[in-house]
Amino acid sequence: MRLRFILAAWLSWGGILGAAEGPQKALPLAGEVFSVGGKVAFAMVPPEAAAGKRPWVWYAPTLPGLPAEEEKWMFERFQKAGLAIVGIDVGESYGSPEGRAAFAALYGELTERRGFAAKGVLLGRSRGGLMGLSWAAENPDKVAGFAGIYPVCNLASYPGLERASGAYHLTAEELGVHLKEHNPIDRLEGLARAGVPLFAIHGDRDEVVPLAANSQLVCDRYRALGGKMELVVPEGQGHNMWPGFFQSEALVAFVIREARAGR
Repeated sequence: MRLRFILAAWLSWGGILGAAEGPQKALPLAGEVFSVGGKVAFAMVPPEAAAGKRPWVWYAPTLPGLPAEEEKWMFERFQKAGLAIVGIDVGESYGSPEGRAAFAALYGELTERRGFAAKGVLLGRSRGGLMGLSWAAENPDKVAGFAGIYPVCNLASYPGLERASGAYHLTAEELGVHLKEHNPIDRLEGLARAGVPLFAIHGDRDEVVPLAANSQLVCDRYRALGGKMELVVPEGQGHNMWPGFFQSEALVAFVIREARAGR
């Protein structure tokens, strides 16, 4: 009986410790890490938050190690302007319906329970662009703007249908048949109709996420739909860690302006 009591107490204490620890994630700035729908999320809120609904920018991807030190420069400027930075780890979802559902859950947490503005700016780095733009395309009424750092906008370009199909629970052939239902480059009309502004900085030597098949294609199609998009193309830059991608005054100005407008 005594042994059973000790074991029960030990299990109970272990459960308390586990609950107290909660989800863990290293962040480039101080912030809160929490769970939404069983996935790790975070919010880095400015120390002196302004009154009223909180303006915010949503960063993706938040895989292990991301966001990283490279984002710190622009994150500090966002916070100085009063913006919170948020994110949720949806794994290698490639913009899939499951990944978009997790984004929707975080949006609900932010706007319904944490006092965030009804519209935020999505900021996608590389395949984070695919995650953010996919969700934005089906939620244009919840988006103040989209900005990308060499963002993936085209599933067929990256990661390719074979690699992406597992996240969609389809074969590559099946995903190809339904590609236009999911691919951001084919789902821009609602964003354009809602007047959502877009921005991207994308090097002309990018061989991983080619400019022509991603940001340039989105820009051409979006403008043809009457949408507004600013595209900055640094010459000679590829899919790399060039500081100009992460310390872009134009990107920071766009995000701050549109996030404030989204309040």
